[in-house]
Amino acid sequence: MLTSIAWMFDAAGVMLLSFVLPYVIEEWKLTSTQGAAIASATFLGMLLGALSVGFVADLLGRKTSNLLFFVVTITFTFLSGFSKSFSALVVLRALSGFGYGGLMPSFNAYLSEFTSTGLRGRYLVLLESSWAVGSILIGLFSVLVLPNWRWIFWIFGLGYIFVPVFSRMPETPKYALLRGGKNSLEKVLGRKVEEEIVPPKKERVPIASLLKKEHLKDTLLIWFVWFVVSFVYYALFTWAPRIFSSQGISVLRSSWFTFYMMVAQLPGYLSAAYFIEKWGRKTSLGVYFIGTGAAALLWANVRGDVSLLVSAMVLSFFCLGVWGLVYAYTPELYPTPLRGTGNGAAGVWARVAGMIAPYYTGFMMERGKSIAETLSWISAMAVAAGIAVLIFGRETKGRYID
Repeated sequence: MLTSIAWMFDAAGVMLLSFVLPYVIEEWKLTSTQGAAIASATFLGMLLGALSVGFVADLLGRKTSNLLFFVVTITFTFLSGFSKSFSALVVLRALSGFGYGGLMPSFNAYLSEFTSTGLRGRYLVLLESSWAVGSILIGLFSVLVLPNWRWIFWIFGLGYIFVPVFSRMPETPKYALLRGGKNSLEKVLGRKVEEEIVPPKKERVPIASLLKKEHLKDTLLIWFVWFVVSFVYYALFTWAPRIFSSQGISVLRSSWFTFYMMVAQLPGYLSAAYFIEKWGRKTSLGVYFIGTGAAALLWANVRGDVSLLVSAMVLSFFCLGVWGLVYAYTPELYPTPLRGTGNGAAGVWARVAGMIAPYYTGFMMERGKSIAETLSWISAMAVAAGIAVLIFGRETKGRYID
């Protein structure tokens, strides 16, 4: 529950820009390119945070890493509400992003090291689903306080309630064993350990190992998949209210429509968790990618409030389903020594896409391109990713990987 609360703050911090951006652009008379820069600064910070979290968690410990990235997250998100200029908000969003990028893998590793192998999968699924919950909660708060957009940042001040809670959480048994041996492990567990335990040595695996012949096809495919799902997600959600407005929906209703899209994320994720076992990893991922592309094309070509909302919610349903499937599929493609490196490298491509995607949508809108054309390219990317998975993907359901 506590790690999920941290993830909710992370999701809320990332997704709040969907609601804030239209009002910031209007109040400060910014261009779409400047609006995209605010969003991209967040993802640049997330990339740096994700790249640093391993070093921080190994040096200071999982518990301290959790606390550090959580405090950075809530502090700079809160301070963003006091921004008086475009440049100030860009800097504060980059610093906030550093917290977001480190928080997710830090708390993920913390939970995984506290659960046995028999429980780990179930609990990590619950942790990942909290992203949708955080998005929904910040969406609901946003539509209730807008146009007072600064309050959407200031609500993060409530996060300080959890700082003493996280500071009292114990270190993980695994880290205690690695750093202090059996004595430290016994201190964390609160009991004597009768068995003789030898701390395992952590091996560093070079990223070039992912490109060896036996892993090359899997690596290139999963990098492409991570890039596409991140690009599609942030190209659409960052600008969702603006897209709705350009289709004739009022500014206030556009914010509500975006909130309903976020609500659709949760059933999308949960349905993917069901079909990943029923259909397998490869088929589920291919179907949900193609569903995302079809829904984007539908959204681009329908008219009327109800049709626009339904098509956007269907897209959100499939897109978050893809996220859940990708998170489950990626680690199963690699053996244990390569798993961490494989996950980390794939995540980098997601952050790169997150930096580019807001510029794409902002560029298309600023150049007067139609929403149909803008969404058609996004649809093509999603469908191409789905077909690539179905053709080149490797099914990993039920297969033991050492």
